[in-house]
Amino acid sequence: MTLRAATVRRKPVADLIAEGDHGTLKRSLGLGQLTTLSIGATLGSGIFVVLGEAVPVAGPAVVLSFVLAGITALFSALSYAELAGMIPLSGSSYSYTYATLGELVAWVCGWCLILEYGVSVASVAVGWGQYLNELLRLVFGFAIPDALSQPPGSGGIVNVPAIAVVLLAMVLLLSGAKESARANTIMVVVKIATLVLFCAIAFTAVQARNYTPFLPLGLAGMSAGGAKLFFSYIGFDAASTAGEEAKNPQRDLPRAILLSLGIVTVLYCLVAVAAVGALPWQRFDGQEAALSHVLATVSDNKLWAALLAVGAIVAISSVVLTVLYGQTRILFAMSRDGLVPKSLSTVDARTGAPRTNTLVVSGFVAVLAAFIPLGKLADATSIGTLFAFGLVNVAVLLLRRRQPDTPRKFRVPFSPVTPILGVLCCGYMMFSLDGATWVVFGAWMALGLLIYFGYGIRKSRLS
Repeated sequence: MTLRAATVRRKPVADLIAEGDHGTLKRSLGLGQLTTLSIGATLGSGIFVVLGEAVPVAGPAVVLSFVLAGITALFSALSYAELAGMIPLSGSSYSYTYATLGELVAWVCGWCLILEYGVSVASVAVGWGQYLNELLRLVFGFAIPDALSQPPGSGGIVNVPAIAVVLLAMVLLLSGAKESARANTIMVVVKIATLVLFCAIAFTAVQARNYTPFLPLGLAGMSAGGAKLFFSYIGFDAASTAGEEAKNPQRDLPRAILLSLGIVTVLYCLVAVAAVGALPWQRFDGQEAALSHVLATVSDNKLWAALLAVGAIVAISSVVLTVLYGQTRILFAMSRDGLVPKSLSTVDARTGAPRTNTLVVSGFVAVLAAFIPLGKLADATSIGTLFAFGLVNVAVLLLRRRQPDTPRKFRVPFSPVTPILGVLCCGYMMFSLDGATWVVFGAWMALGLLIYFGYGIRKSRLS
């Protein structure tokens, strides 16, 4: 087989579906659990932590930044919904591109998903440590020293709380998907209640003058804010990584993806309106525990800020758990295809969880969380996610053309316009990120190509 033929070989959709039907993972998740899995992966550091980085960039227009990021996510979510119902596999967009764009592009997509999932878990773990310190300050009057709660470059040596939350999530995942989903559902209820509480208190302190000027940094600032906040939406595709563990994936996966995206978008916009209305946008600069800072500023009662910090700790724990889950399932699919070592697709007979995979991923993420600052992690996550989402929209267009008669439980409305808009929006958001983020992305892609041509192309099951 020539090099070109090897890189463009595709896995037939029928083979992918059969692979999922006869897989080694247990089908134990219903619509409710899939929806909370998606919400759990989405609703976390984006609103509790990254909001503090986006407001100084966009000003009060951060509300529009959330809308812009949400619209971009919606186009891709519609494409995800169609493909998840058509190809219900653990590999998510990696599997979709393997069926449409060939092995090399599938590898690139999977490599981007490793960046998206692995790095995003690390970044939200960093945010978890910030809220833990906020809670300790409010309740006990002290905090973990920077040397042990901040990464190098942010005044610390190692981020111990970030390591701790990753290892706790690892223990839950090793117990099995059903048990992890049950714990996640409880945490999702807690964090939705926490955000509703924040809005109820912050709206009592809203002042109209805080919304003016609405676009202090212009449309460019609003777009840059949207690019940063796109990180807040990346979790909705976590439901698609549960394709082989859903009881009725063709019906439930599209519903879970769209339902979760609608819920989190409404919550994000409400929280953003309340936050910038209660506190002048200039005072968000440098505040990583942004929402707790707002409540501590506008209310004399420290109880509210402490409750919000508790809710944020639970919320971010949920994100760490669910996104780490998604990462392990994508590596599971890539391992089953032979592109990464086969030990990563070995499933524990008792729990049904990929044990080696979970241990390796958790160790990698814990190291990232311990030593890399939050802002760099969030931006790197966004660019990898946007690239993968763009490929999913392209996959919808190609499958509509090549296999128009294949059954689809959900169809993207107004195709091909909607998927094309999805590609364009992802491209626009990518180019709103700074040059340093592109350098990191380019280096990550170069490393991925070295691994593929040095290992994956020879070990692939399609060889």
